[in-house]
Amino acid sequence: MSSITLDPIGYVATEARSVPRFYSISDVRGELVIDKRYEEGLSDIKTGSSIIVVFYFHQSPPFSREHLRVTPPSRGVLRGVFSTRSPVRPNQLGISTLKVTEVRGNRIGVSGLDMLDGTPILDIKPEK
Repeated sequence: MSSITLDPIGYVATEARSVPRFYSISDVRGELVIDKRYEEGLSDIKTGSSIIVVFYFHQSPPFSREHLRVTPPSRGVLRGVFSTRSPVRPNQLGISTLKVTEVRGNRIGVSGLDMLDGTPILDIKPEK
């Protein structure tokens, strides 16, 4: 297989120092700050809608073979990494569904963050 290179389109900005592990239980607010080159692509994102954000777990430890089976804190049972939302993954990719609270130029206000300040954003997709 060949390698793949991805470039972030923006980053997460939040004052929260810690976030829940899963967006569906989060009330953390913040912004997605998108590179101005892509601002026009945000034109149909509306307040009140939900978006899916693909991001990079930039603070996760490196993946190794012992991370193939993990025990999620919410389940307490050993599981294969691909059946969990563990941030320690071979490609360190994450996804979250966030509620849009505001759109201002290249900034999207969101709630439900489970990403840390500075998290690189790779893509945004509509929920539906």
